[in-house]
Amino acid sequence: MNERIAVIGSGFSGLTAAAYLAKSGREVHLFEKNAEVGGRARQFKTDSGFVFDMGPSWYWMGDILDRMFADFGYKREDFYELINLNPQFEMVFSDRKIDVPQDMDGLRVLFEELEPGSGIQLERFMQSAKYKYEVGMQDFVLKPCHNWMEFMSLKIAKSAVRLDLLSNFRDYVGRYFKSPYLRALMEFPVIFLGASPKQIPAMYSLMNYGGYALGTHYPMGGFYSVVRALKQIAEEQGVVFHVGSPVKEIAVEDAGQLALQVQDEKRQFDKVVCSSDYHHTETLLPPALRNYSEEYWESRTFAPSSLIFYLGISERIPNLKHHTLFFEHDLDEHIEDIYGTKKWPENPLFYVCCPSKTDDSVAPPDKENIFILMPLAIDIDDDDAVREEYLQKMLKRLSQHTGVQDLYEKIEYKRSFCVRDFKADYNAYGGNAYGLANTLKQTAVWKPKLRNKHIENLYYTGHLTVPGPGVPPAIISGKIVAHEIIKSKETRA
Repeated sequence: MNERIAVIGSGFSGLTAAAYLAKSGREVHLFEKNAEVGGRARQFKTDSGFVFDMGPSWYWMGDILDRMFADFGYKREDFYELINLNPQFEMVFSDRKIDVPQDMDGLRVLFEELEPGSGIQLERFMQSAKYKYEVGMQDFVLKPCHNWMEFMSLKIAKSAVRLDLLSNFRDYVGRYFKSPYLRALMEFPVIFLGASPKQIPAMYSLMNYGGYALGTHYPMGGFYSVVRALKQIAEEQGVVFHVGSPVKEIAVEDAGQLALQVQDEKRQFDKVVCSSDYHHTETLLPPALRNYSEEYWESRTFAPSSLIFYLGISERIPNLKHHTLFFEHDLDEHIEDIYGTKKWPENPLFYVCCPSKTDDSVAPPDKENIFILMPLAIDIDDDDAVREEYLQKMLKRLSQHTGVQDLYEKIEYKRSFCVRDFKADYNAYGGNAYGLANTLKQTAVWKPKLRNKHIENLYYTGHLTVPGPGVPPAIISGKIVAHEIIKSKETRA
């Protein structure tokens, strides 16, 4: 009789784990509390024709997705068209604007313009980053991280120094570049990892290679095209989806079986994989069966939450790129507001995505689709009046950048999403948006474990465990946990 496995949560890690487990011959049921799959990568449409991706918008490290599609006999082209953005994005400083070119040749020219001699430094930086990417994404991140012995291979031992595990990212970038513009450009990608560049290991320069060297892309139809692809693959393997089905309790029954209380029904499974928020999932268990205490979670450094606005604009906006980063103010000041004082930032940095610059399907004709995101401390009060205040601040800066006056008056559709929504929709601890920060003390073996130490058939996956936050790591996490389950069955057999 085939093993019956439940997967809780349909984010990227849950969809991936479910697909691989079903491919191996298991009977897999996926339970999602919301009305549609995708987790933080959901999408919604308005009656007037706007289509908004709710979460991820940066398509980086596409080779991770390509390898996953290949595992199921597909190519990415079977599901969606991928556009290589040029420029990759624009950075707006207080005294200048920088378009980041599509390719390395263009990047070298840009770097030389901003700092003579830095073109050669860029080549050296990227050579090292490429090595970290190849070792990191093919060796390090594929480890389940049960213990440090997994890393005791000759290849990894030889790589240790070149991976710069003990250097911080800010100092590492400073060895190559002096220009404040170039340093901001190189530091920007690690913001996705949820901490200051001073706290992130230099190993994560691999993200510079995965982004700038491999390119920034956009999947036509929006990022939800990736979710649809994974859902289709999972369904073809036999995964049964249960949407609008929140799990209320996880119980251990006789003979070690696990029972999920799904609304008013109790359902039994041989194994359970939790792609839902790790902390929330543990509250579904009796305290004695949890991996971690409340004190443990309180001691962790979480990646930020975010204030997000989804805006439908009644006309086209000139002088705006697909991705724009507003860096007019000091990065460290904003980071201090997130992690130190934990207050609403006085001079926020923020990000604007305008996918309608690339994709006509996400907005009605002659209108614009705008996504605005501002990183924010977790567990902060976010009443509607404060959200509105910050929207006005950000739109003022967007107006100055584009030359379009009265942008607020041109809003045809508006929806906000912030701390309390992350808690309500995703049960996110503190309303975090990205999981745990990838600081050195929260990397690899020091991350929350993939397996429950009290219940051998209960597993965890997603951005709160290995390898960490982001779409490619979440996909890798789902694959790792599926492999662990498949391997455990083969070992016992």
